[in-house]
Amino acid sequence: MAAAVEIATPYHTSRDFVDAAQSITEQEDLRYASGNLSYLYNTYLLDHNHVTTDFNALKFSAAASQQLVTNETLTPGVKLSSKLIISPYNEPESLLDLDTLNLPNQLLAKAFTYLQPVLKDYATADYAESLNWDDIFRKLREFAAAEDYTWKEQSFYLVIFRSHLKSNIDNDLLFNLDHHSVKEACASGGLLKYWFGTKDQEHRNLATCVWRNREDAHKGGTGPWHRRARLAARELYQDIKFSTHTLTISDDVQSWSIEGIGGRSVPE
Repeated sequence: MAAAVEIATPYHTSRDFVDAAQSITEQEDLRYASGNLSYLYNTYLLDHNHVTTDFNALKFSAAASQQLVTNETLTPGVKLSSKLIISPYNEPESLLDLDTLNLPNQLLAKAFTYLQPVLKDYATADYAESLNWDDIFRKLREFAAAEDYTWKEQSFYLVIFRSHLKSNIDNDLLFNLDHHSVKEACASGGLLKYWFGTKDQEHRNLATCVWRNREDAHKGGTGPWHRRARLAARELYQDIKFSTHTLTISDDVQSWSIEGIGGRSVPE
């Protein structure tokens, strides 16, 4: 007999289904138990504690993608969750609850677990060339196909931060401001991805985030830790610039574009 699969919070289901699903012992039964919601079980999320907390692995090796499993790779009895790792901070307060999103936003957030830089000089290089965008959108197309979902053109709110840190700054202060600001943004809702690199020899760095929409981004940036971060900017940075853009993904994920930066087709 197969071992029971422990469910933390299945996606968008009633309490009755949650209670019933916890007693199901067969993975295929679990997949179809929710009737017309069965497509939500083509990709499972491991509990975040199954994934490393190492910053470098999460920033540069797309370690968050290890949270995603399928029916073929799911180990019976492993703890599952609806909470997704969306930043280098793998901790409960910095996770995205997929229960709060519709399916296309869920799919994109999952695809973003594969985000990583492809250029060593990402801090100063062209933004569109610095990160593995084509890989992200190939994954998005795969996830949509697995759910039998027809992707329709949709836009998202993207923010780019380019910074030049001062020498001999208070690194603990910098870390705490960033760390608590991420938790604040996650609590607000709508943050699909936050990534930042490591400063180069000239103390330059790149950070970026993708939100469901501009309204979510505005709301997420109004908390006390974001205000503290803005007030500390002169103390920490020689220069910091941020720009906001519209990320548009076309029908069937055939192409993508970032307003003001450019776009391209998604290769097979």
